[in-house]
Order: sequence, then structure tokens, then C-alpha cells
Amino acid sequence: MLKRAFIVYVRPLLEYNSGVWSPYYKQDIEAIERLQRRFSKRLPGLKEFTYEERLKFLGWPTLELRRLHTDLIWSYKILFVLVHLNSDHFFKLSPNQTRGHGFKLYKQFSSSTVRSSFFAQRVVDVWNSLPTSVDFSTLSAFKRSLQRVNFNEFLTVYKFSDMYDCV
Repeated sequence: MLKRAFIVYVRPLLEYNSGVWSPYYKQDIEAIERLQRRFSKRLPGLKEFTYEERLKFLGWPTLELRRLHTDLIWSYKILFVLVHLNSDHFFKLSPNQTRGHGFKLYKQFSSSTVRSSFFAQRVVDVWNSLPTSVDFSTLSAFKRSLQRVNFNEFLTVYKFSDMYDCV
């Protein structure tokens, strides 16, 4: 029951508006992750396990990975016009697409850290690195295929090898 309460009441507060504000600094990412870490440690019978083992047992991904998935899902919704936003205001398709999937994005130059942490900038590298095995046919197929992709190179804090078994 505590697991369900966390998912229903606490996690939405931690993930609220993550598309607009997603922590950039390692200390901010750790501070948010610490809440889930502390909560999972207090669950009966899980105190002696490591954070990675607790997440795997609970079937939870890290909050950082969930934010990354949310960014990619919103990118999909914007690019494939599933929301009422003009995709040209956020993304431009790359003119030279030689390898990988056919929806590569052009990353505009940004000289400031503030601009580089903006949604349309921070998601481009991850989006462009998606393997060809990702299914772009429907939103649900896209979400399912994201679960099988290893995003460790884009995670800052927790890079678990078995994390993708529990997502």
C-alpha cells in the first residue's frame, strides 16, 4: 500500500512540470532522487538492500530516467502533432539524415547554459541517438520501445546496468 501511495501522491509532485524545469545540476538531480531513495529504504524488508536492488524489486526506474522518458515522449507528441503546439517552434528536422532513424533533429548552437538546458535543446542529443529499433508508428509503440533502450550515457547520477529490466 505504501508503494502505491508513493506512486500516486509523491511521484507526481516530484515530476510536476519536468518538461519545463528539469534539474540540470548533479546536486539538484541527487536531491530529488534522494526522496525516492529514502522512501524505498523505509519500506518493510528493503532496508538492507542497495538502492539499485530496491528499485529493481519494486519495478521502479530512477526519477532521472523517468524525466528523460517524459522528455522523449513529449518530443514525439510535438513532432507528430499529437498536441496543439507548433513543432517548428521547438524542433527542426535535420537536413542530412544518413544513419539511424528518419526523424533526426537539428541542434541549434547555444552559447549559454540556460539555453542548453531548455527542453528543445536538451532532448535533441538523446532523440538523435535513439536506435533504429525504436518504433515510431504510434505513441504506445514508441513508449514500449523506449523501455528497451539503454540511456545510461545520458544519465548523470545513477547508471544502473539492470535498470532496464524493471522499467
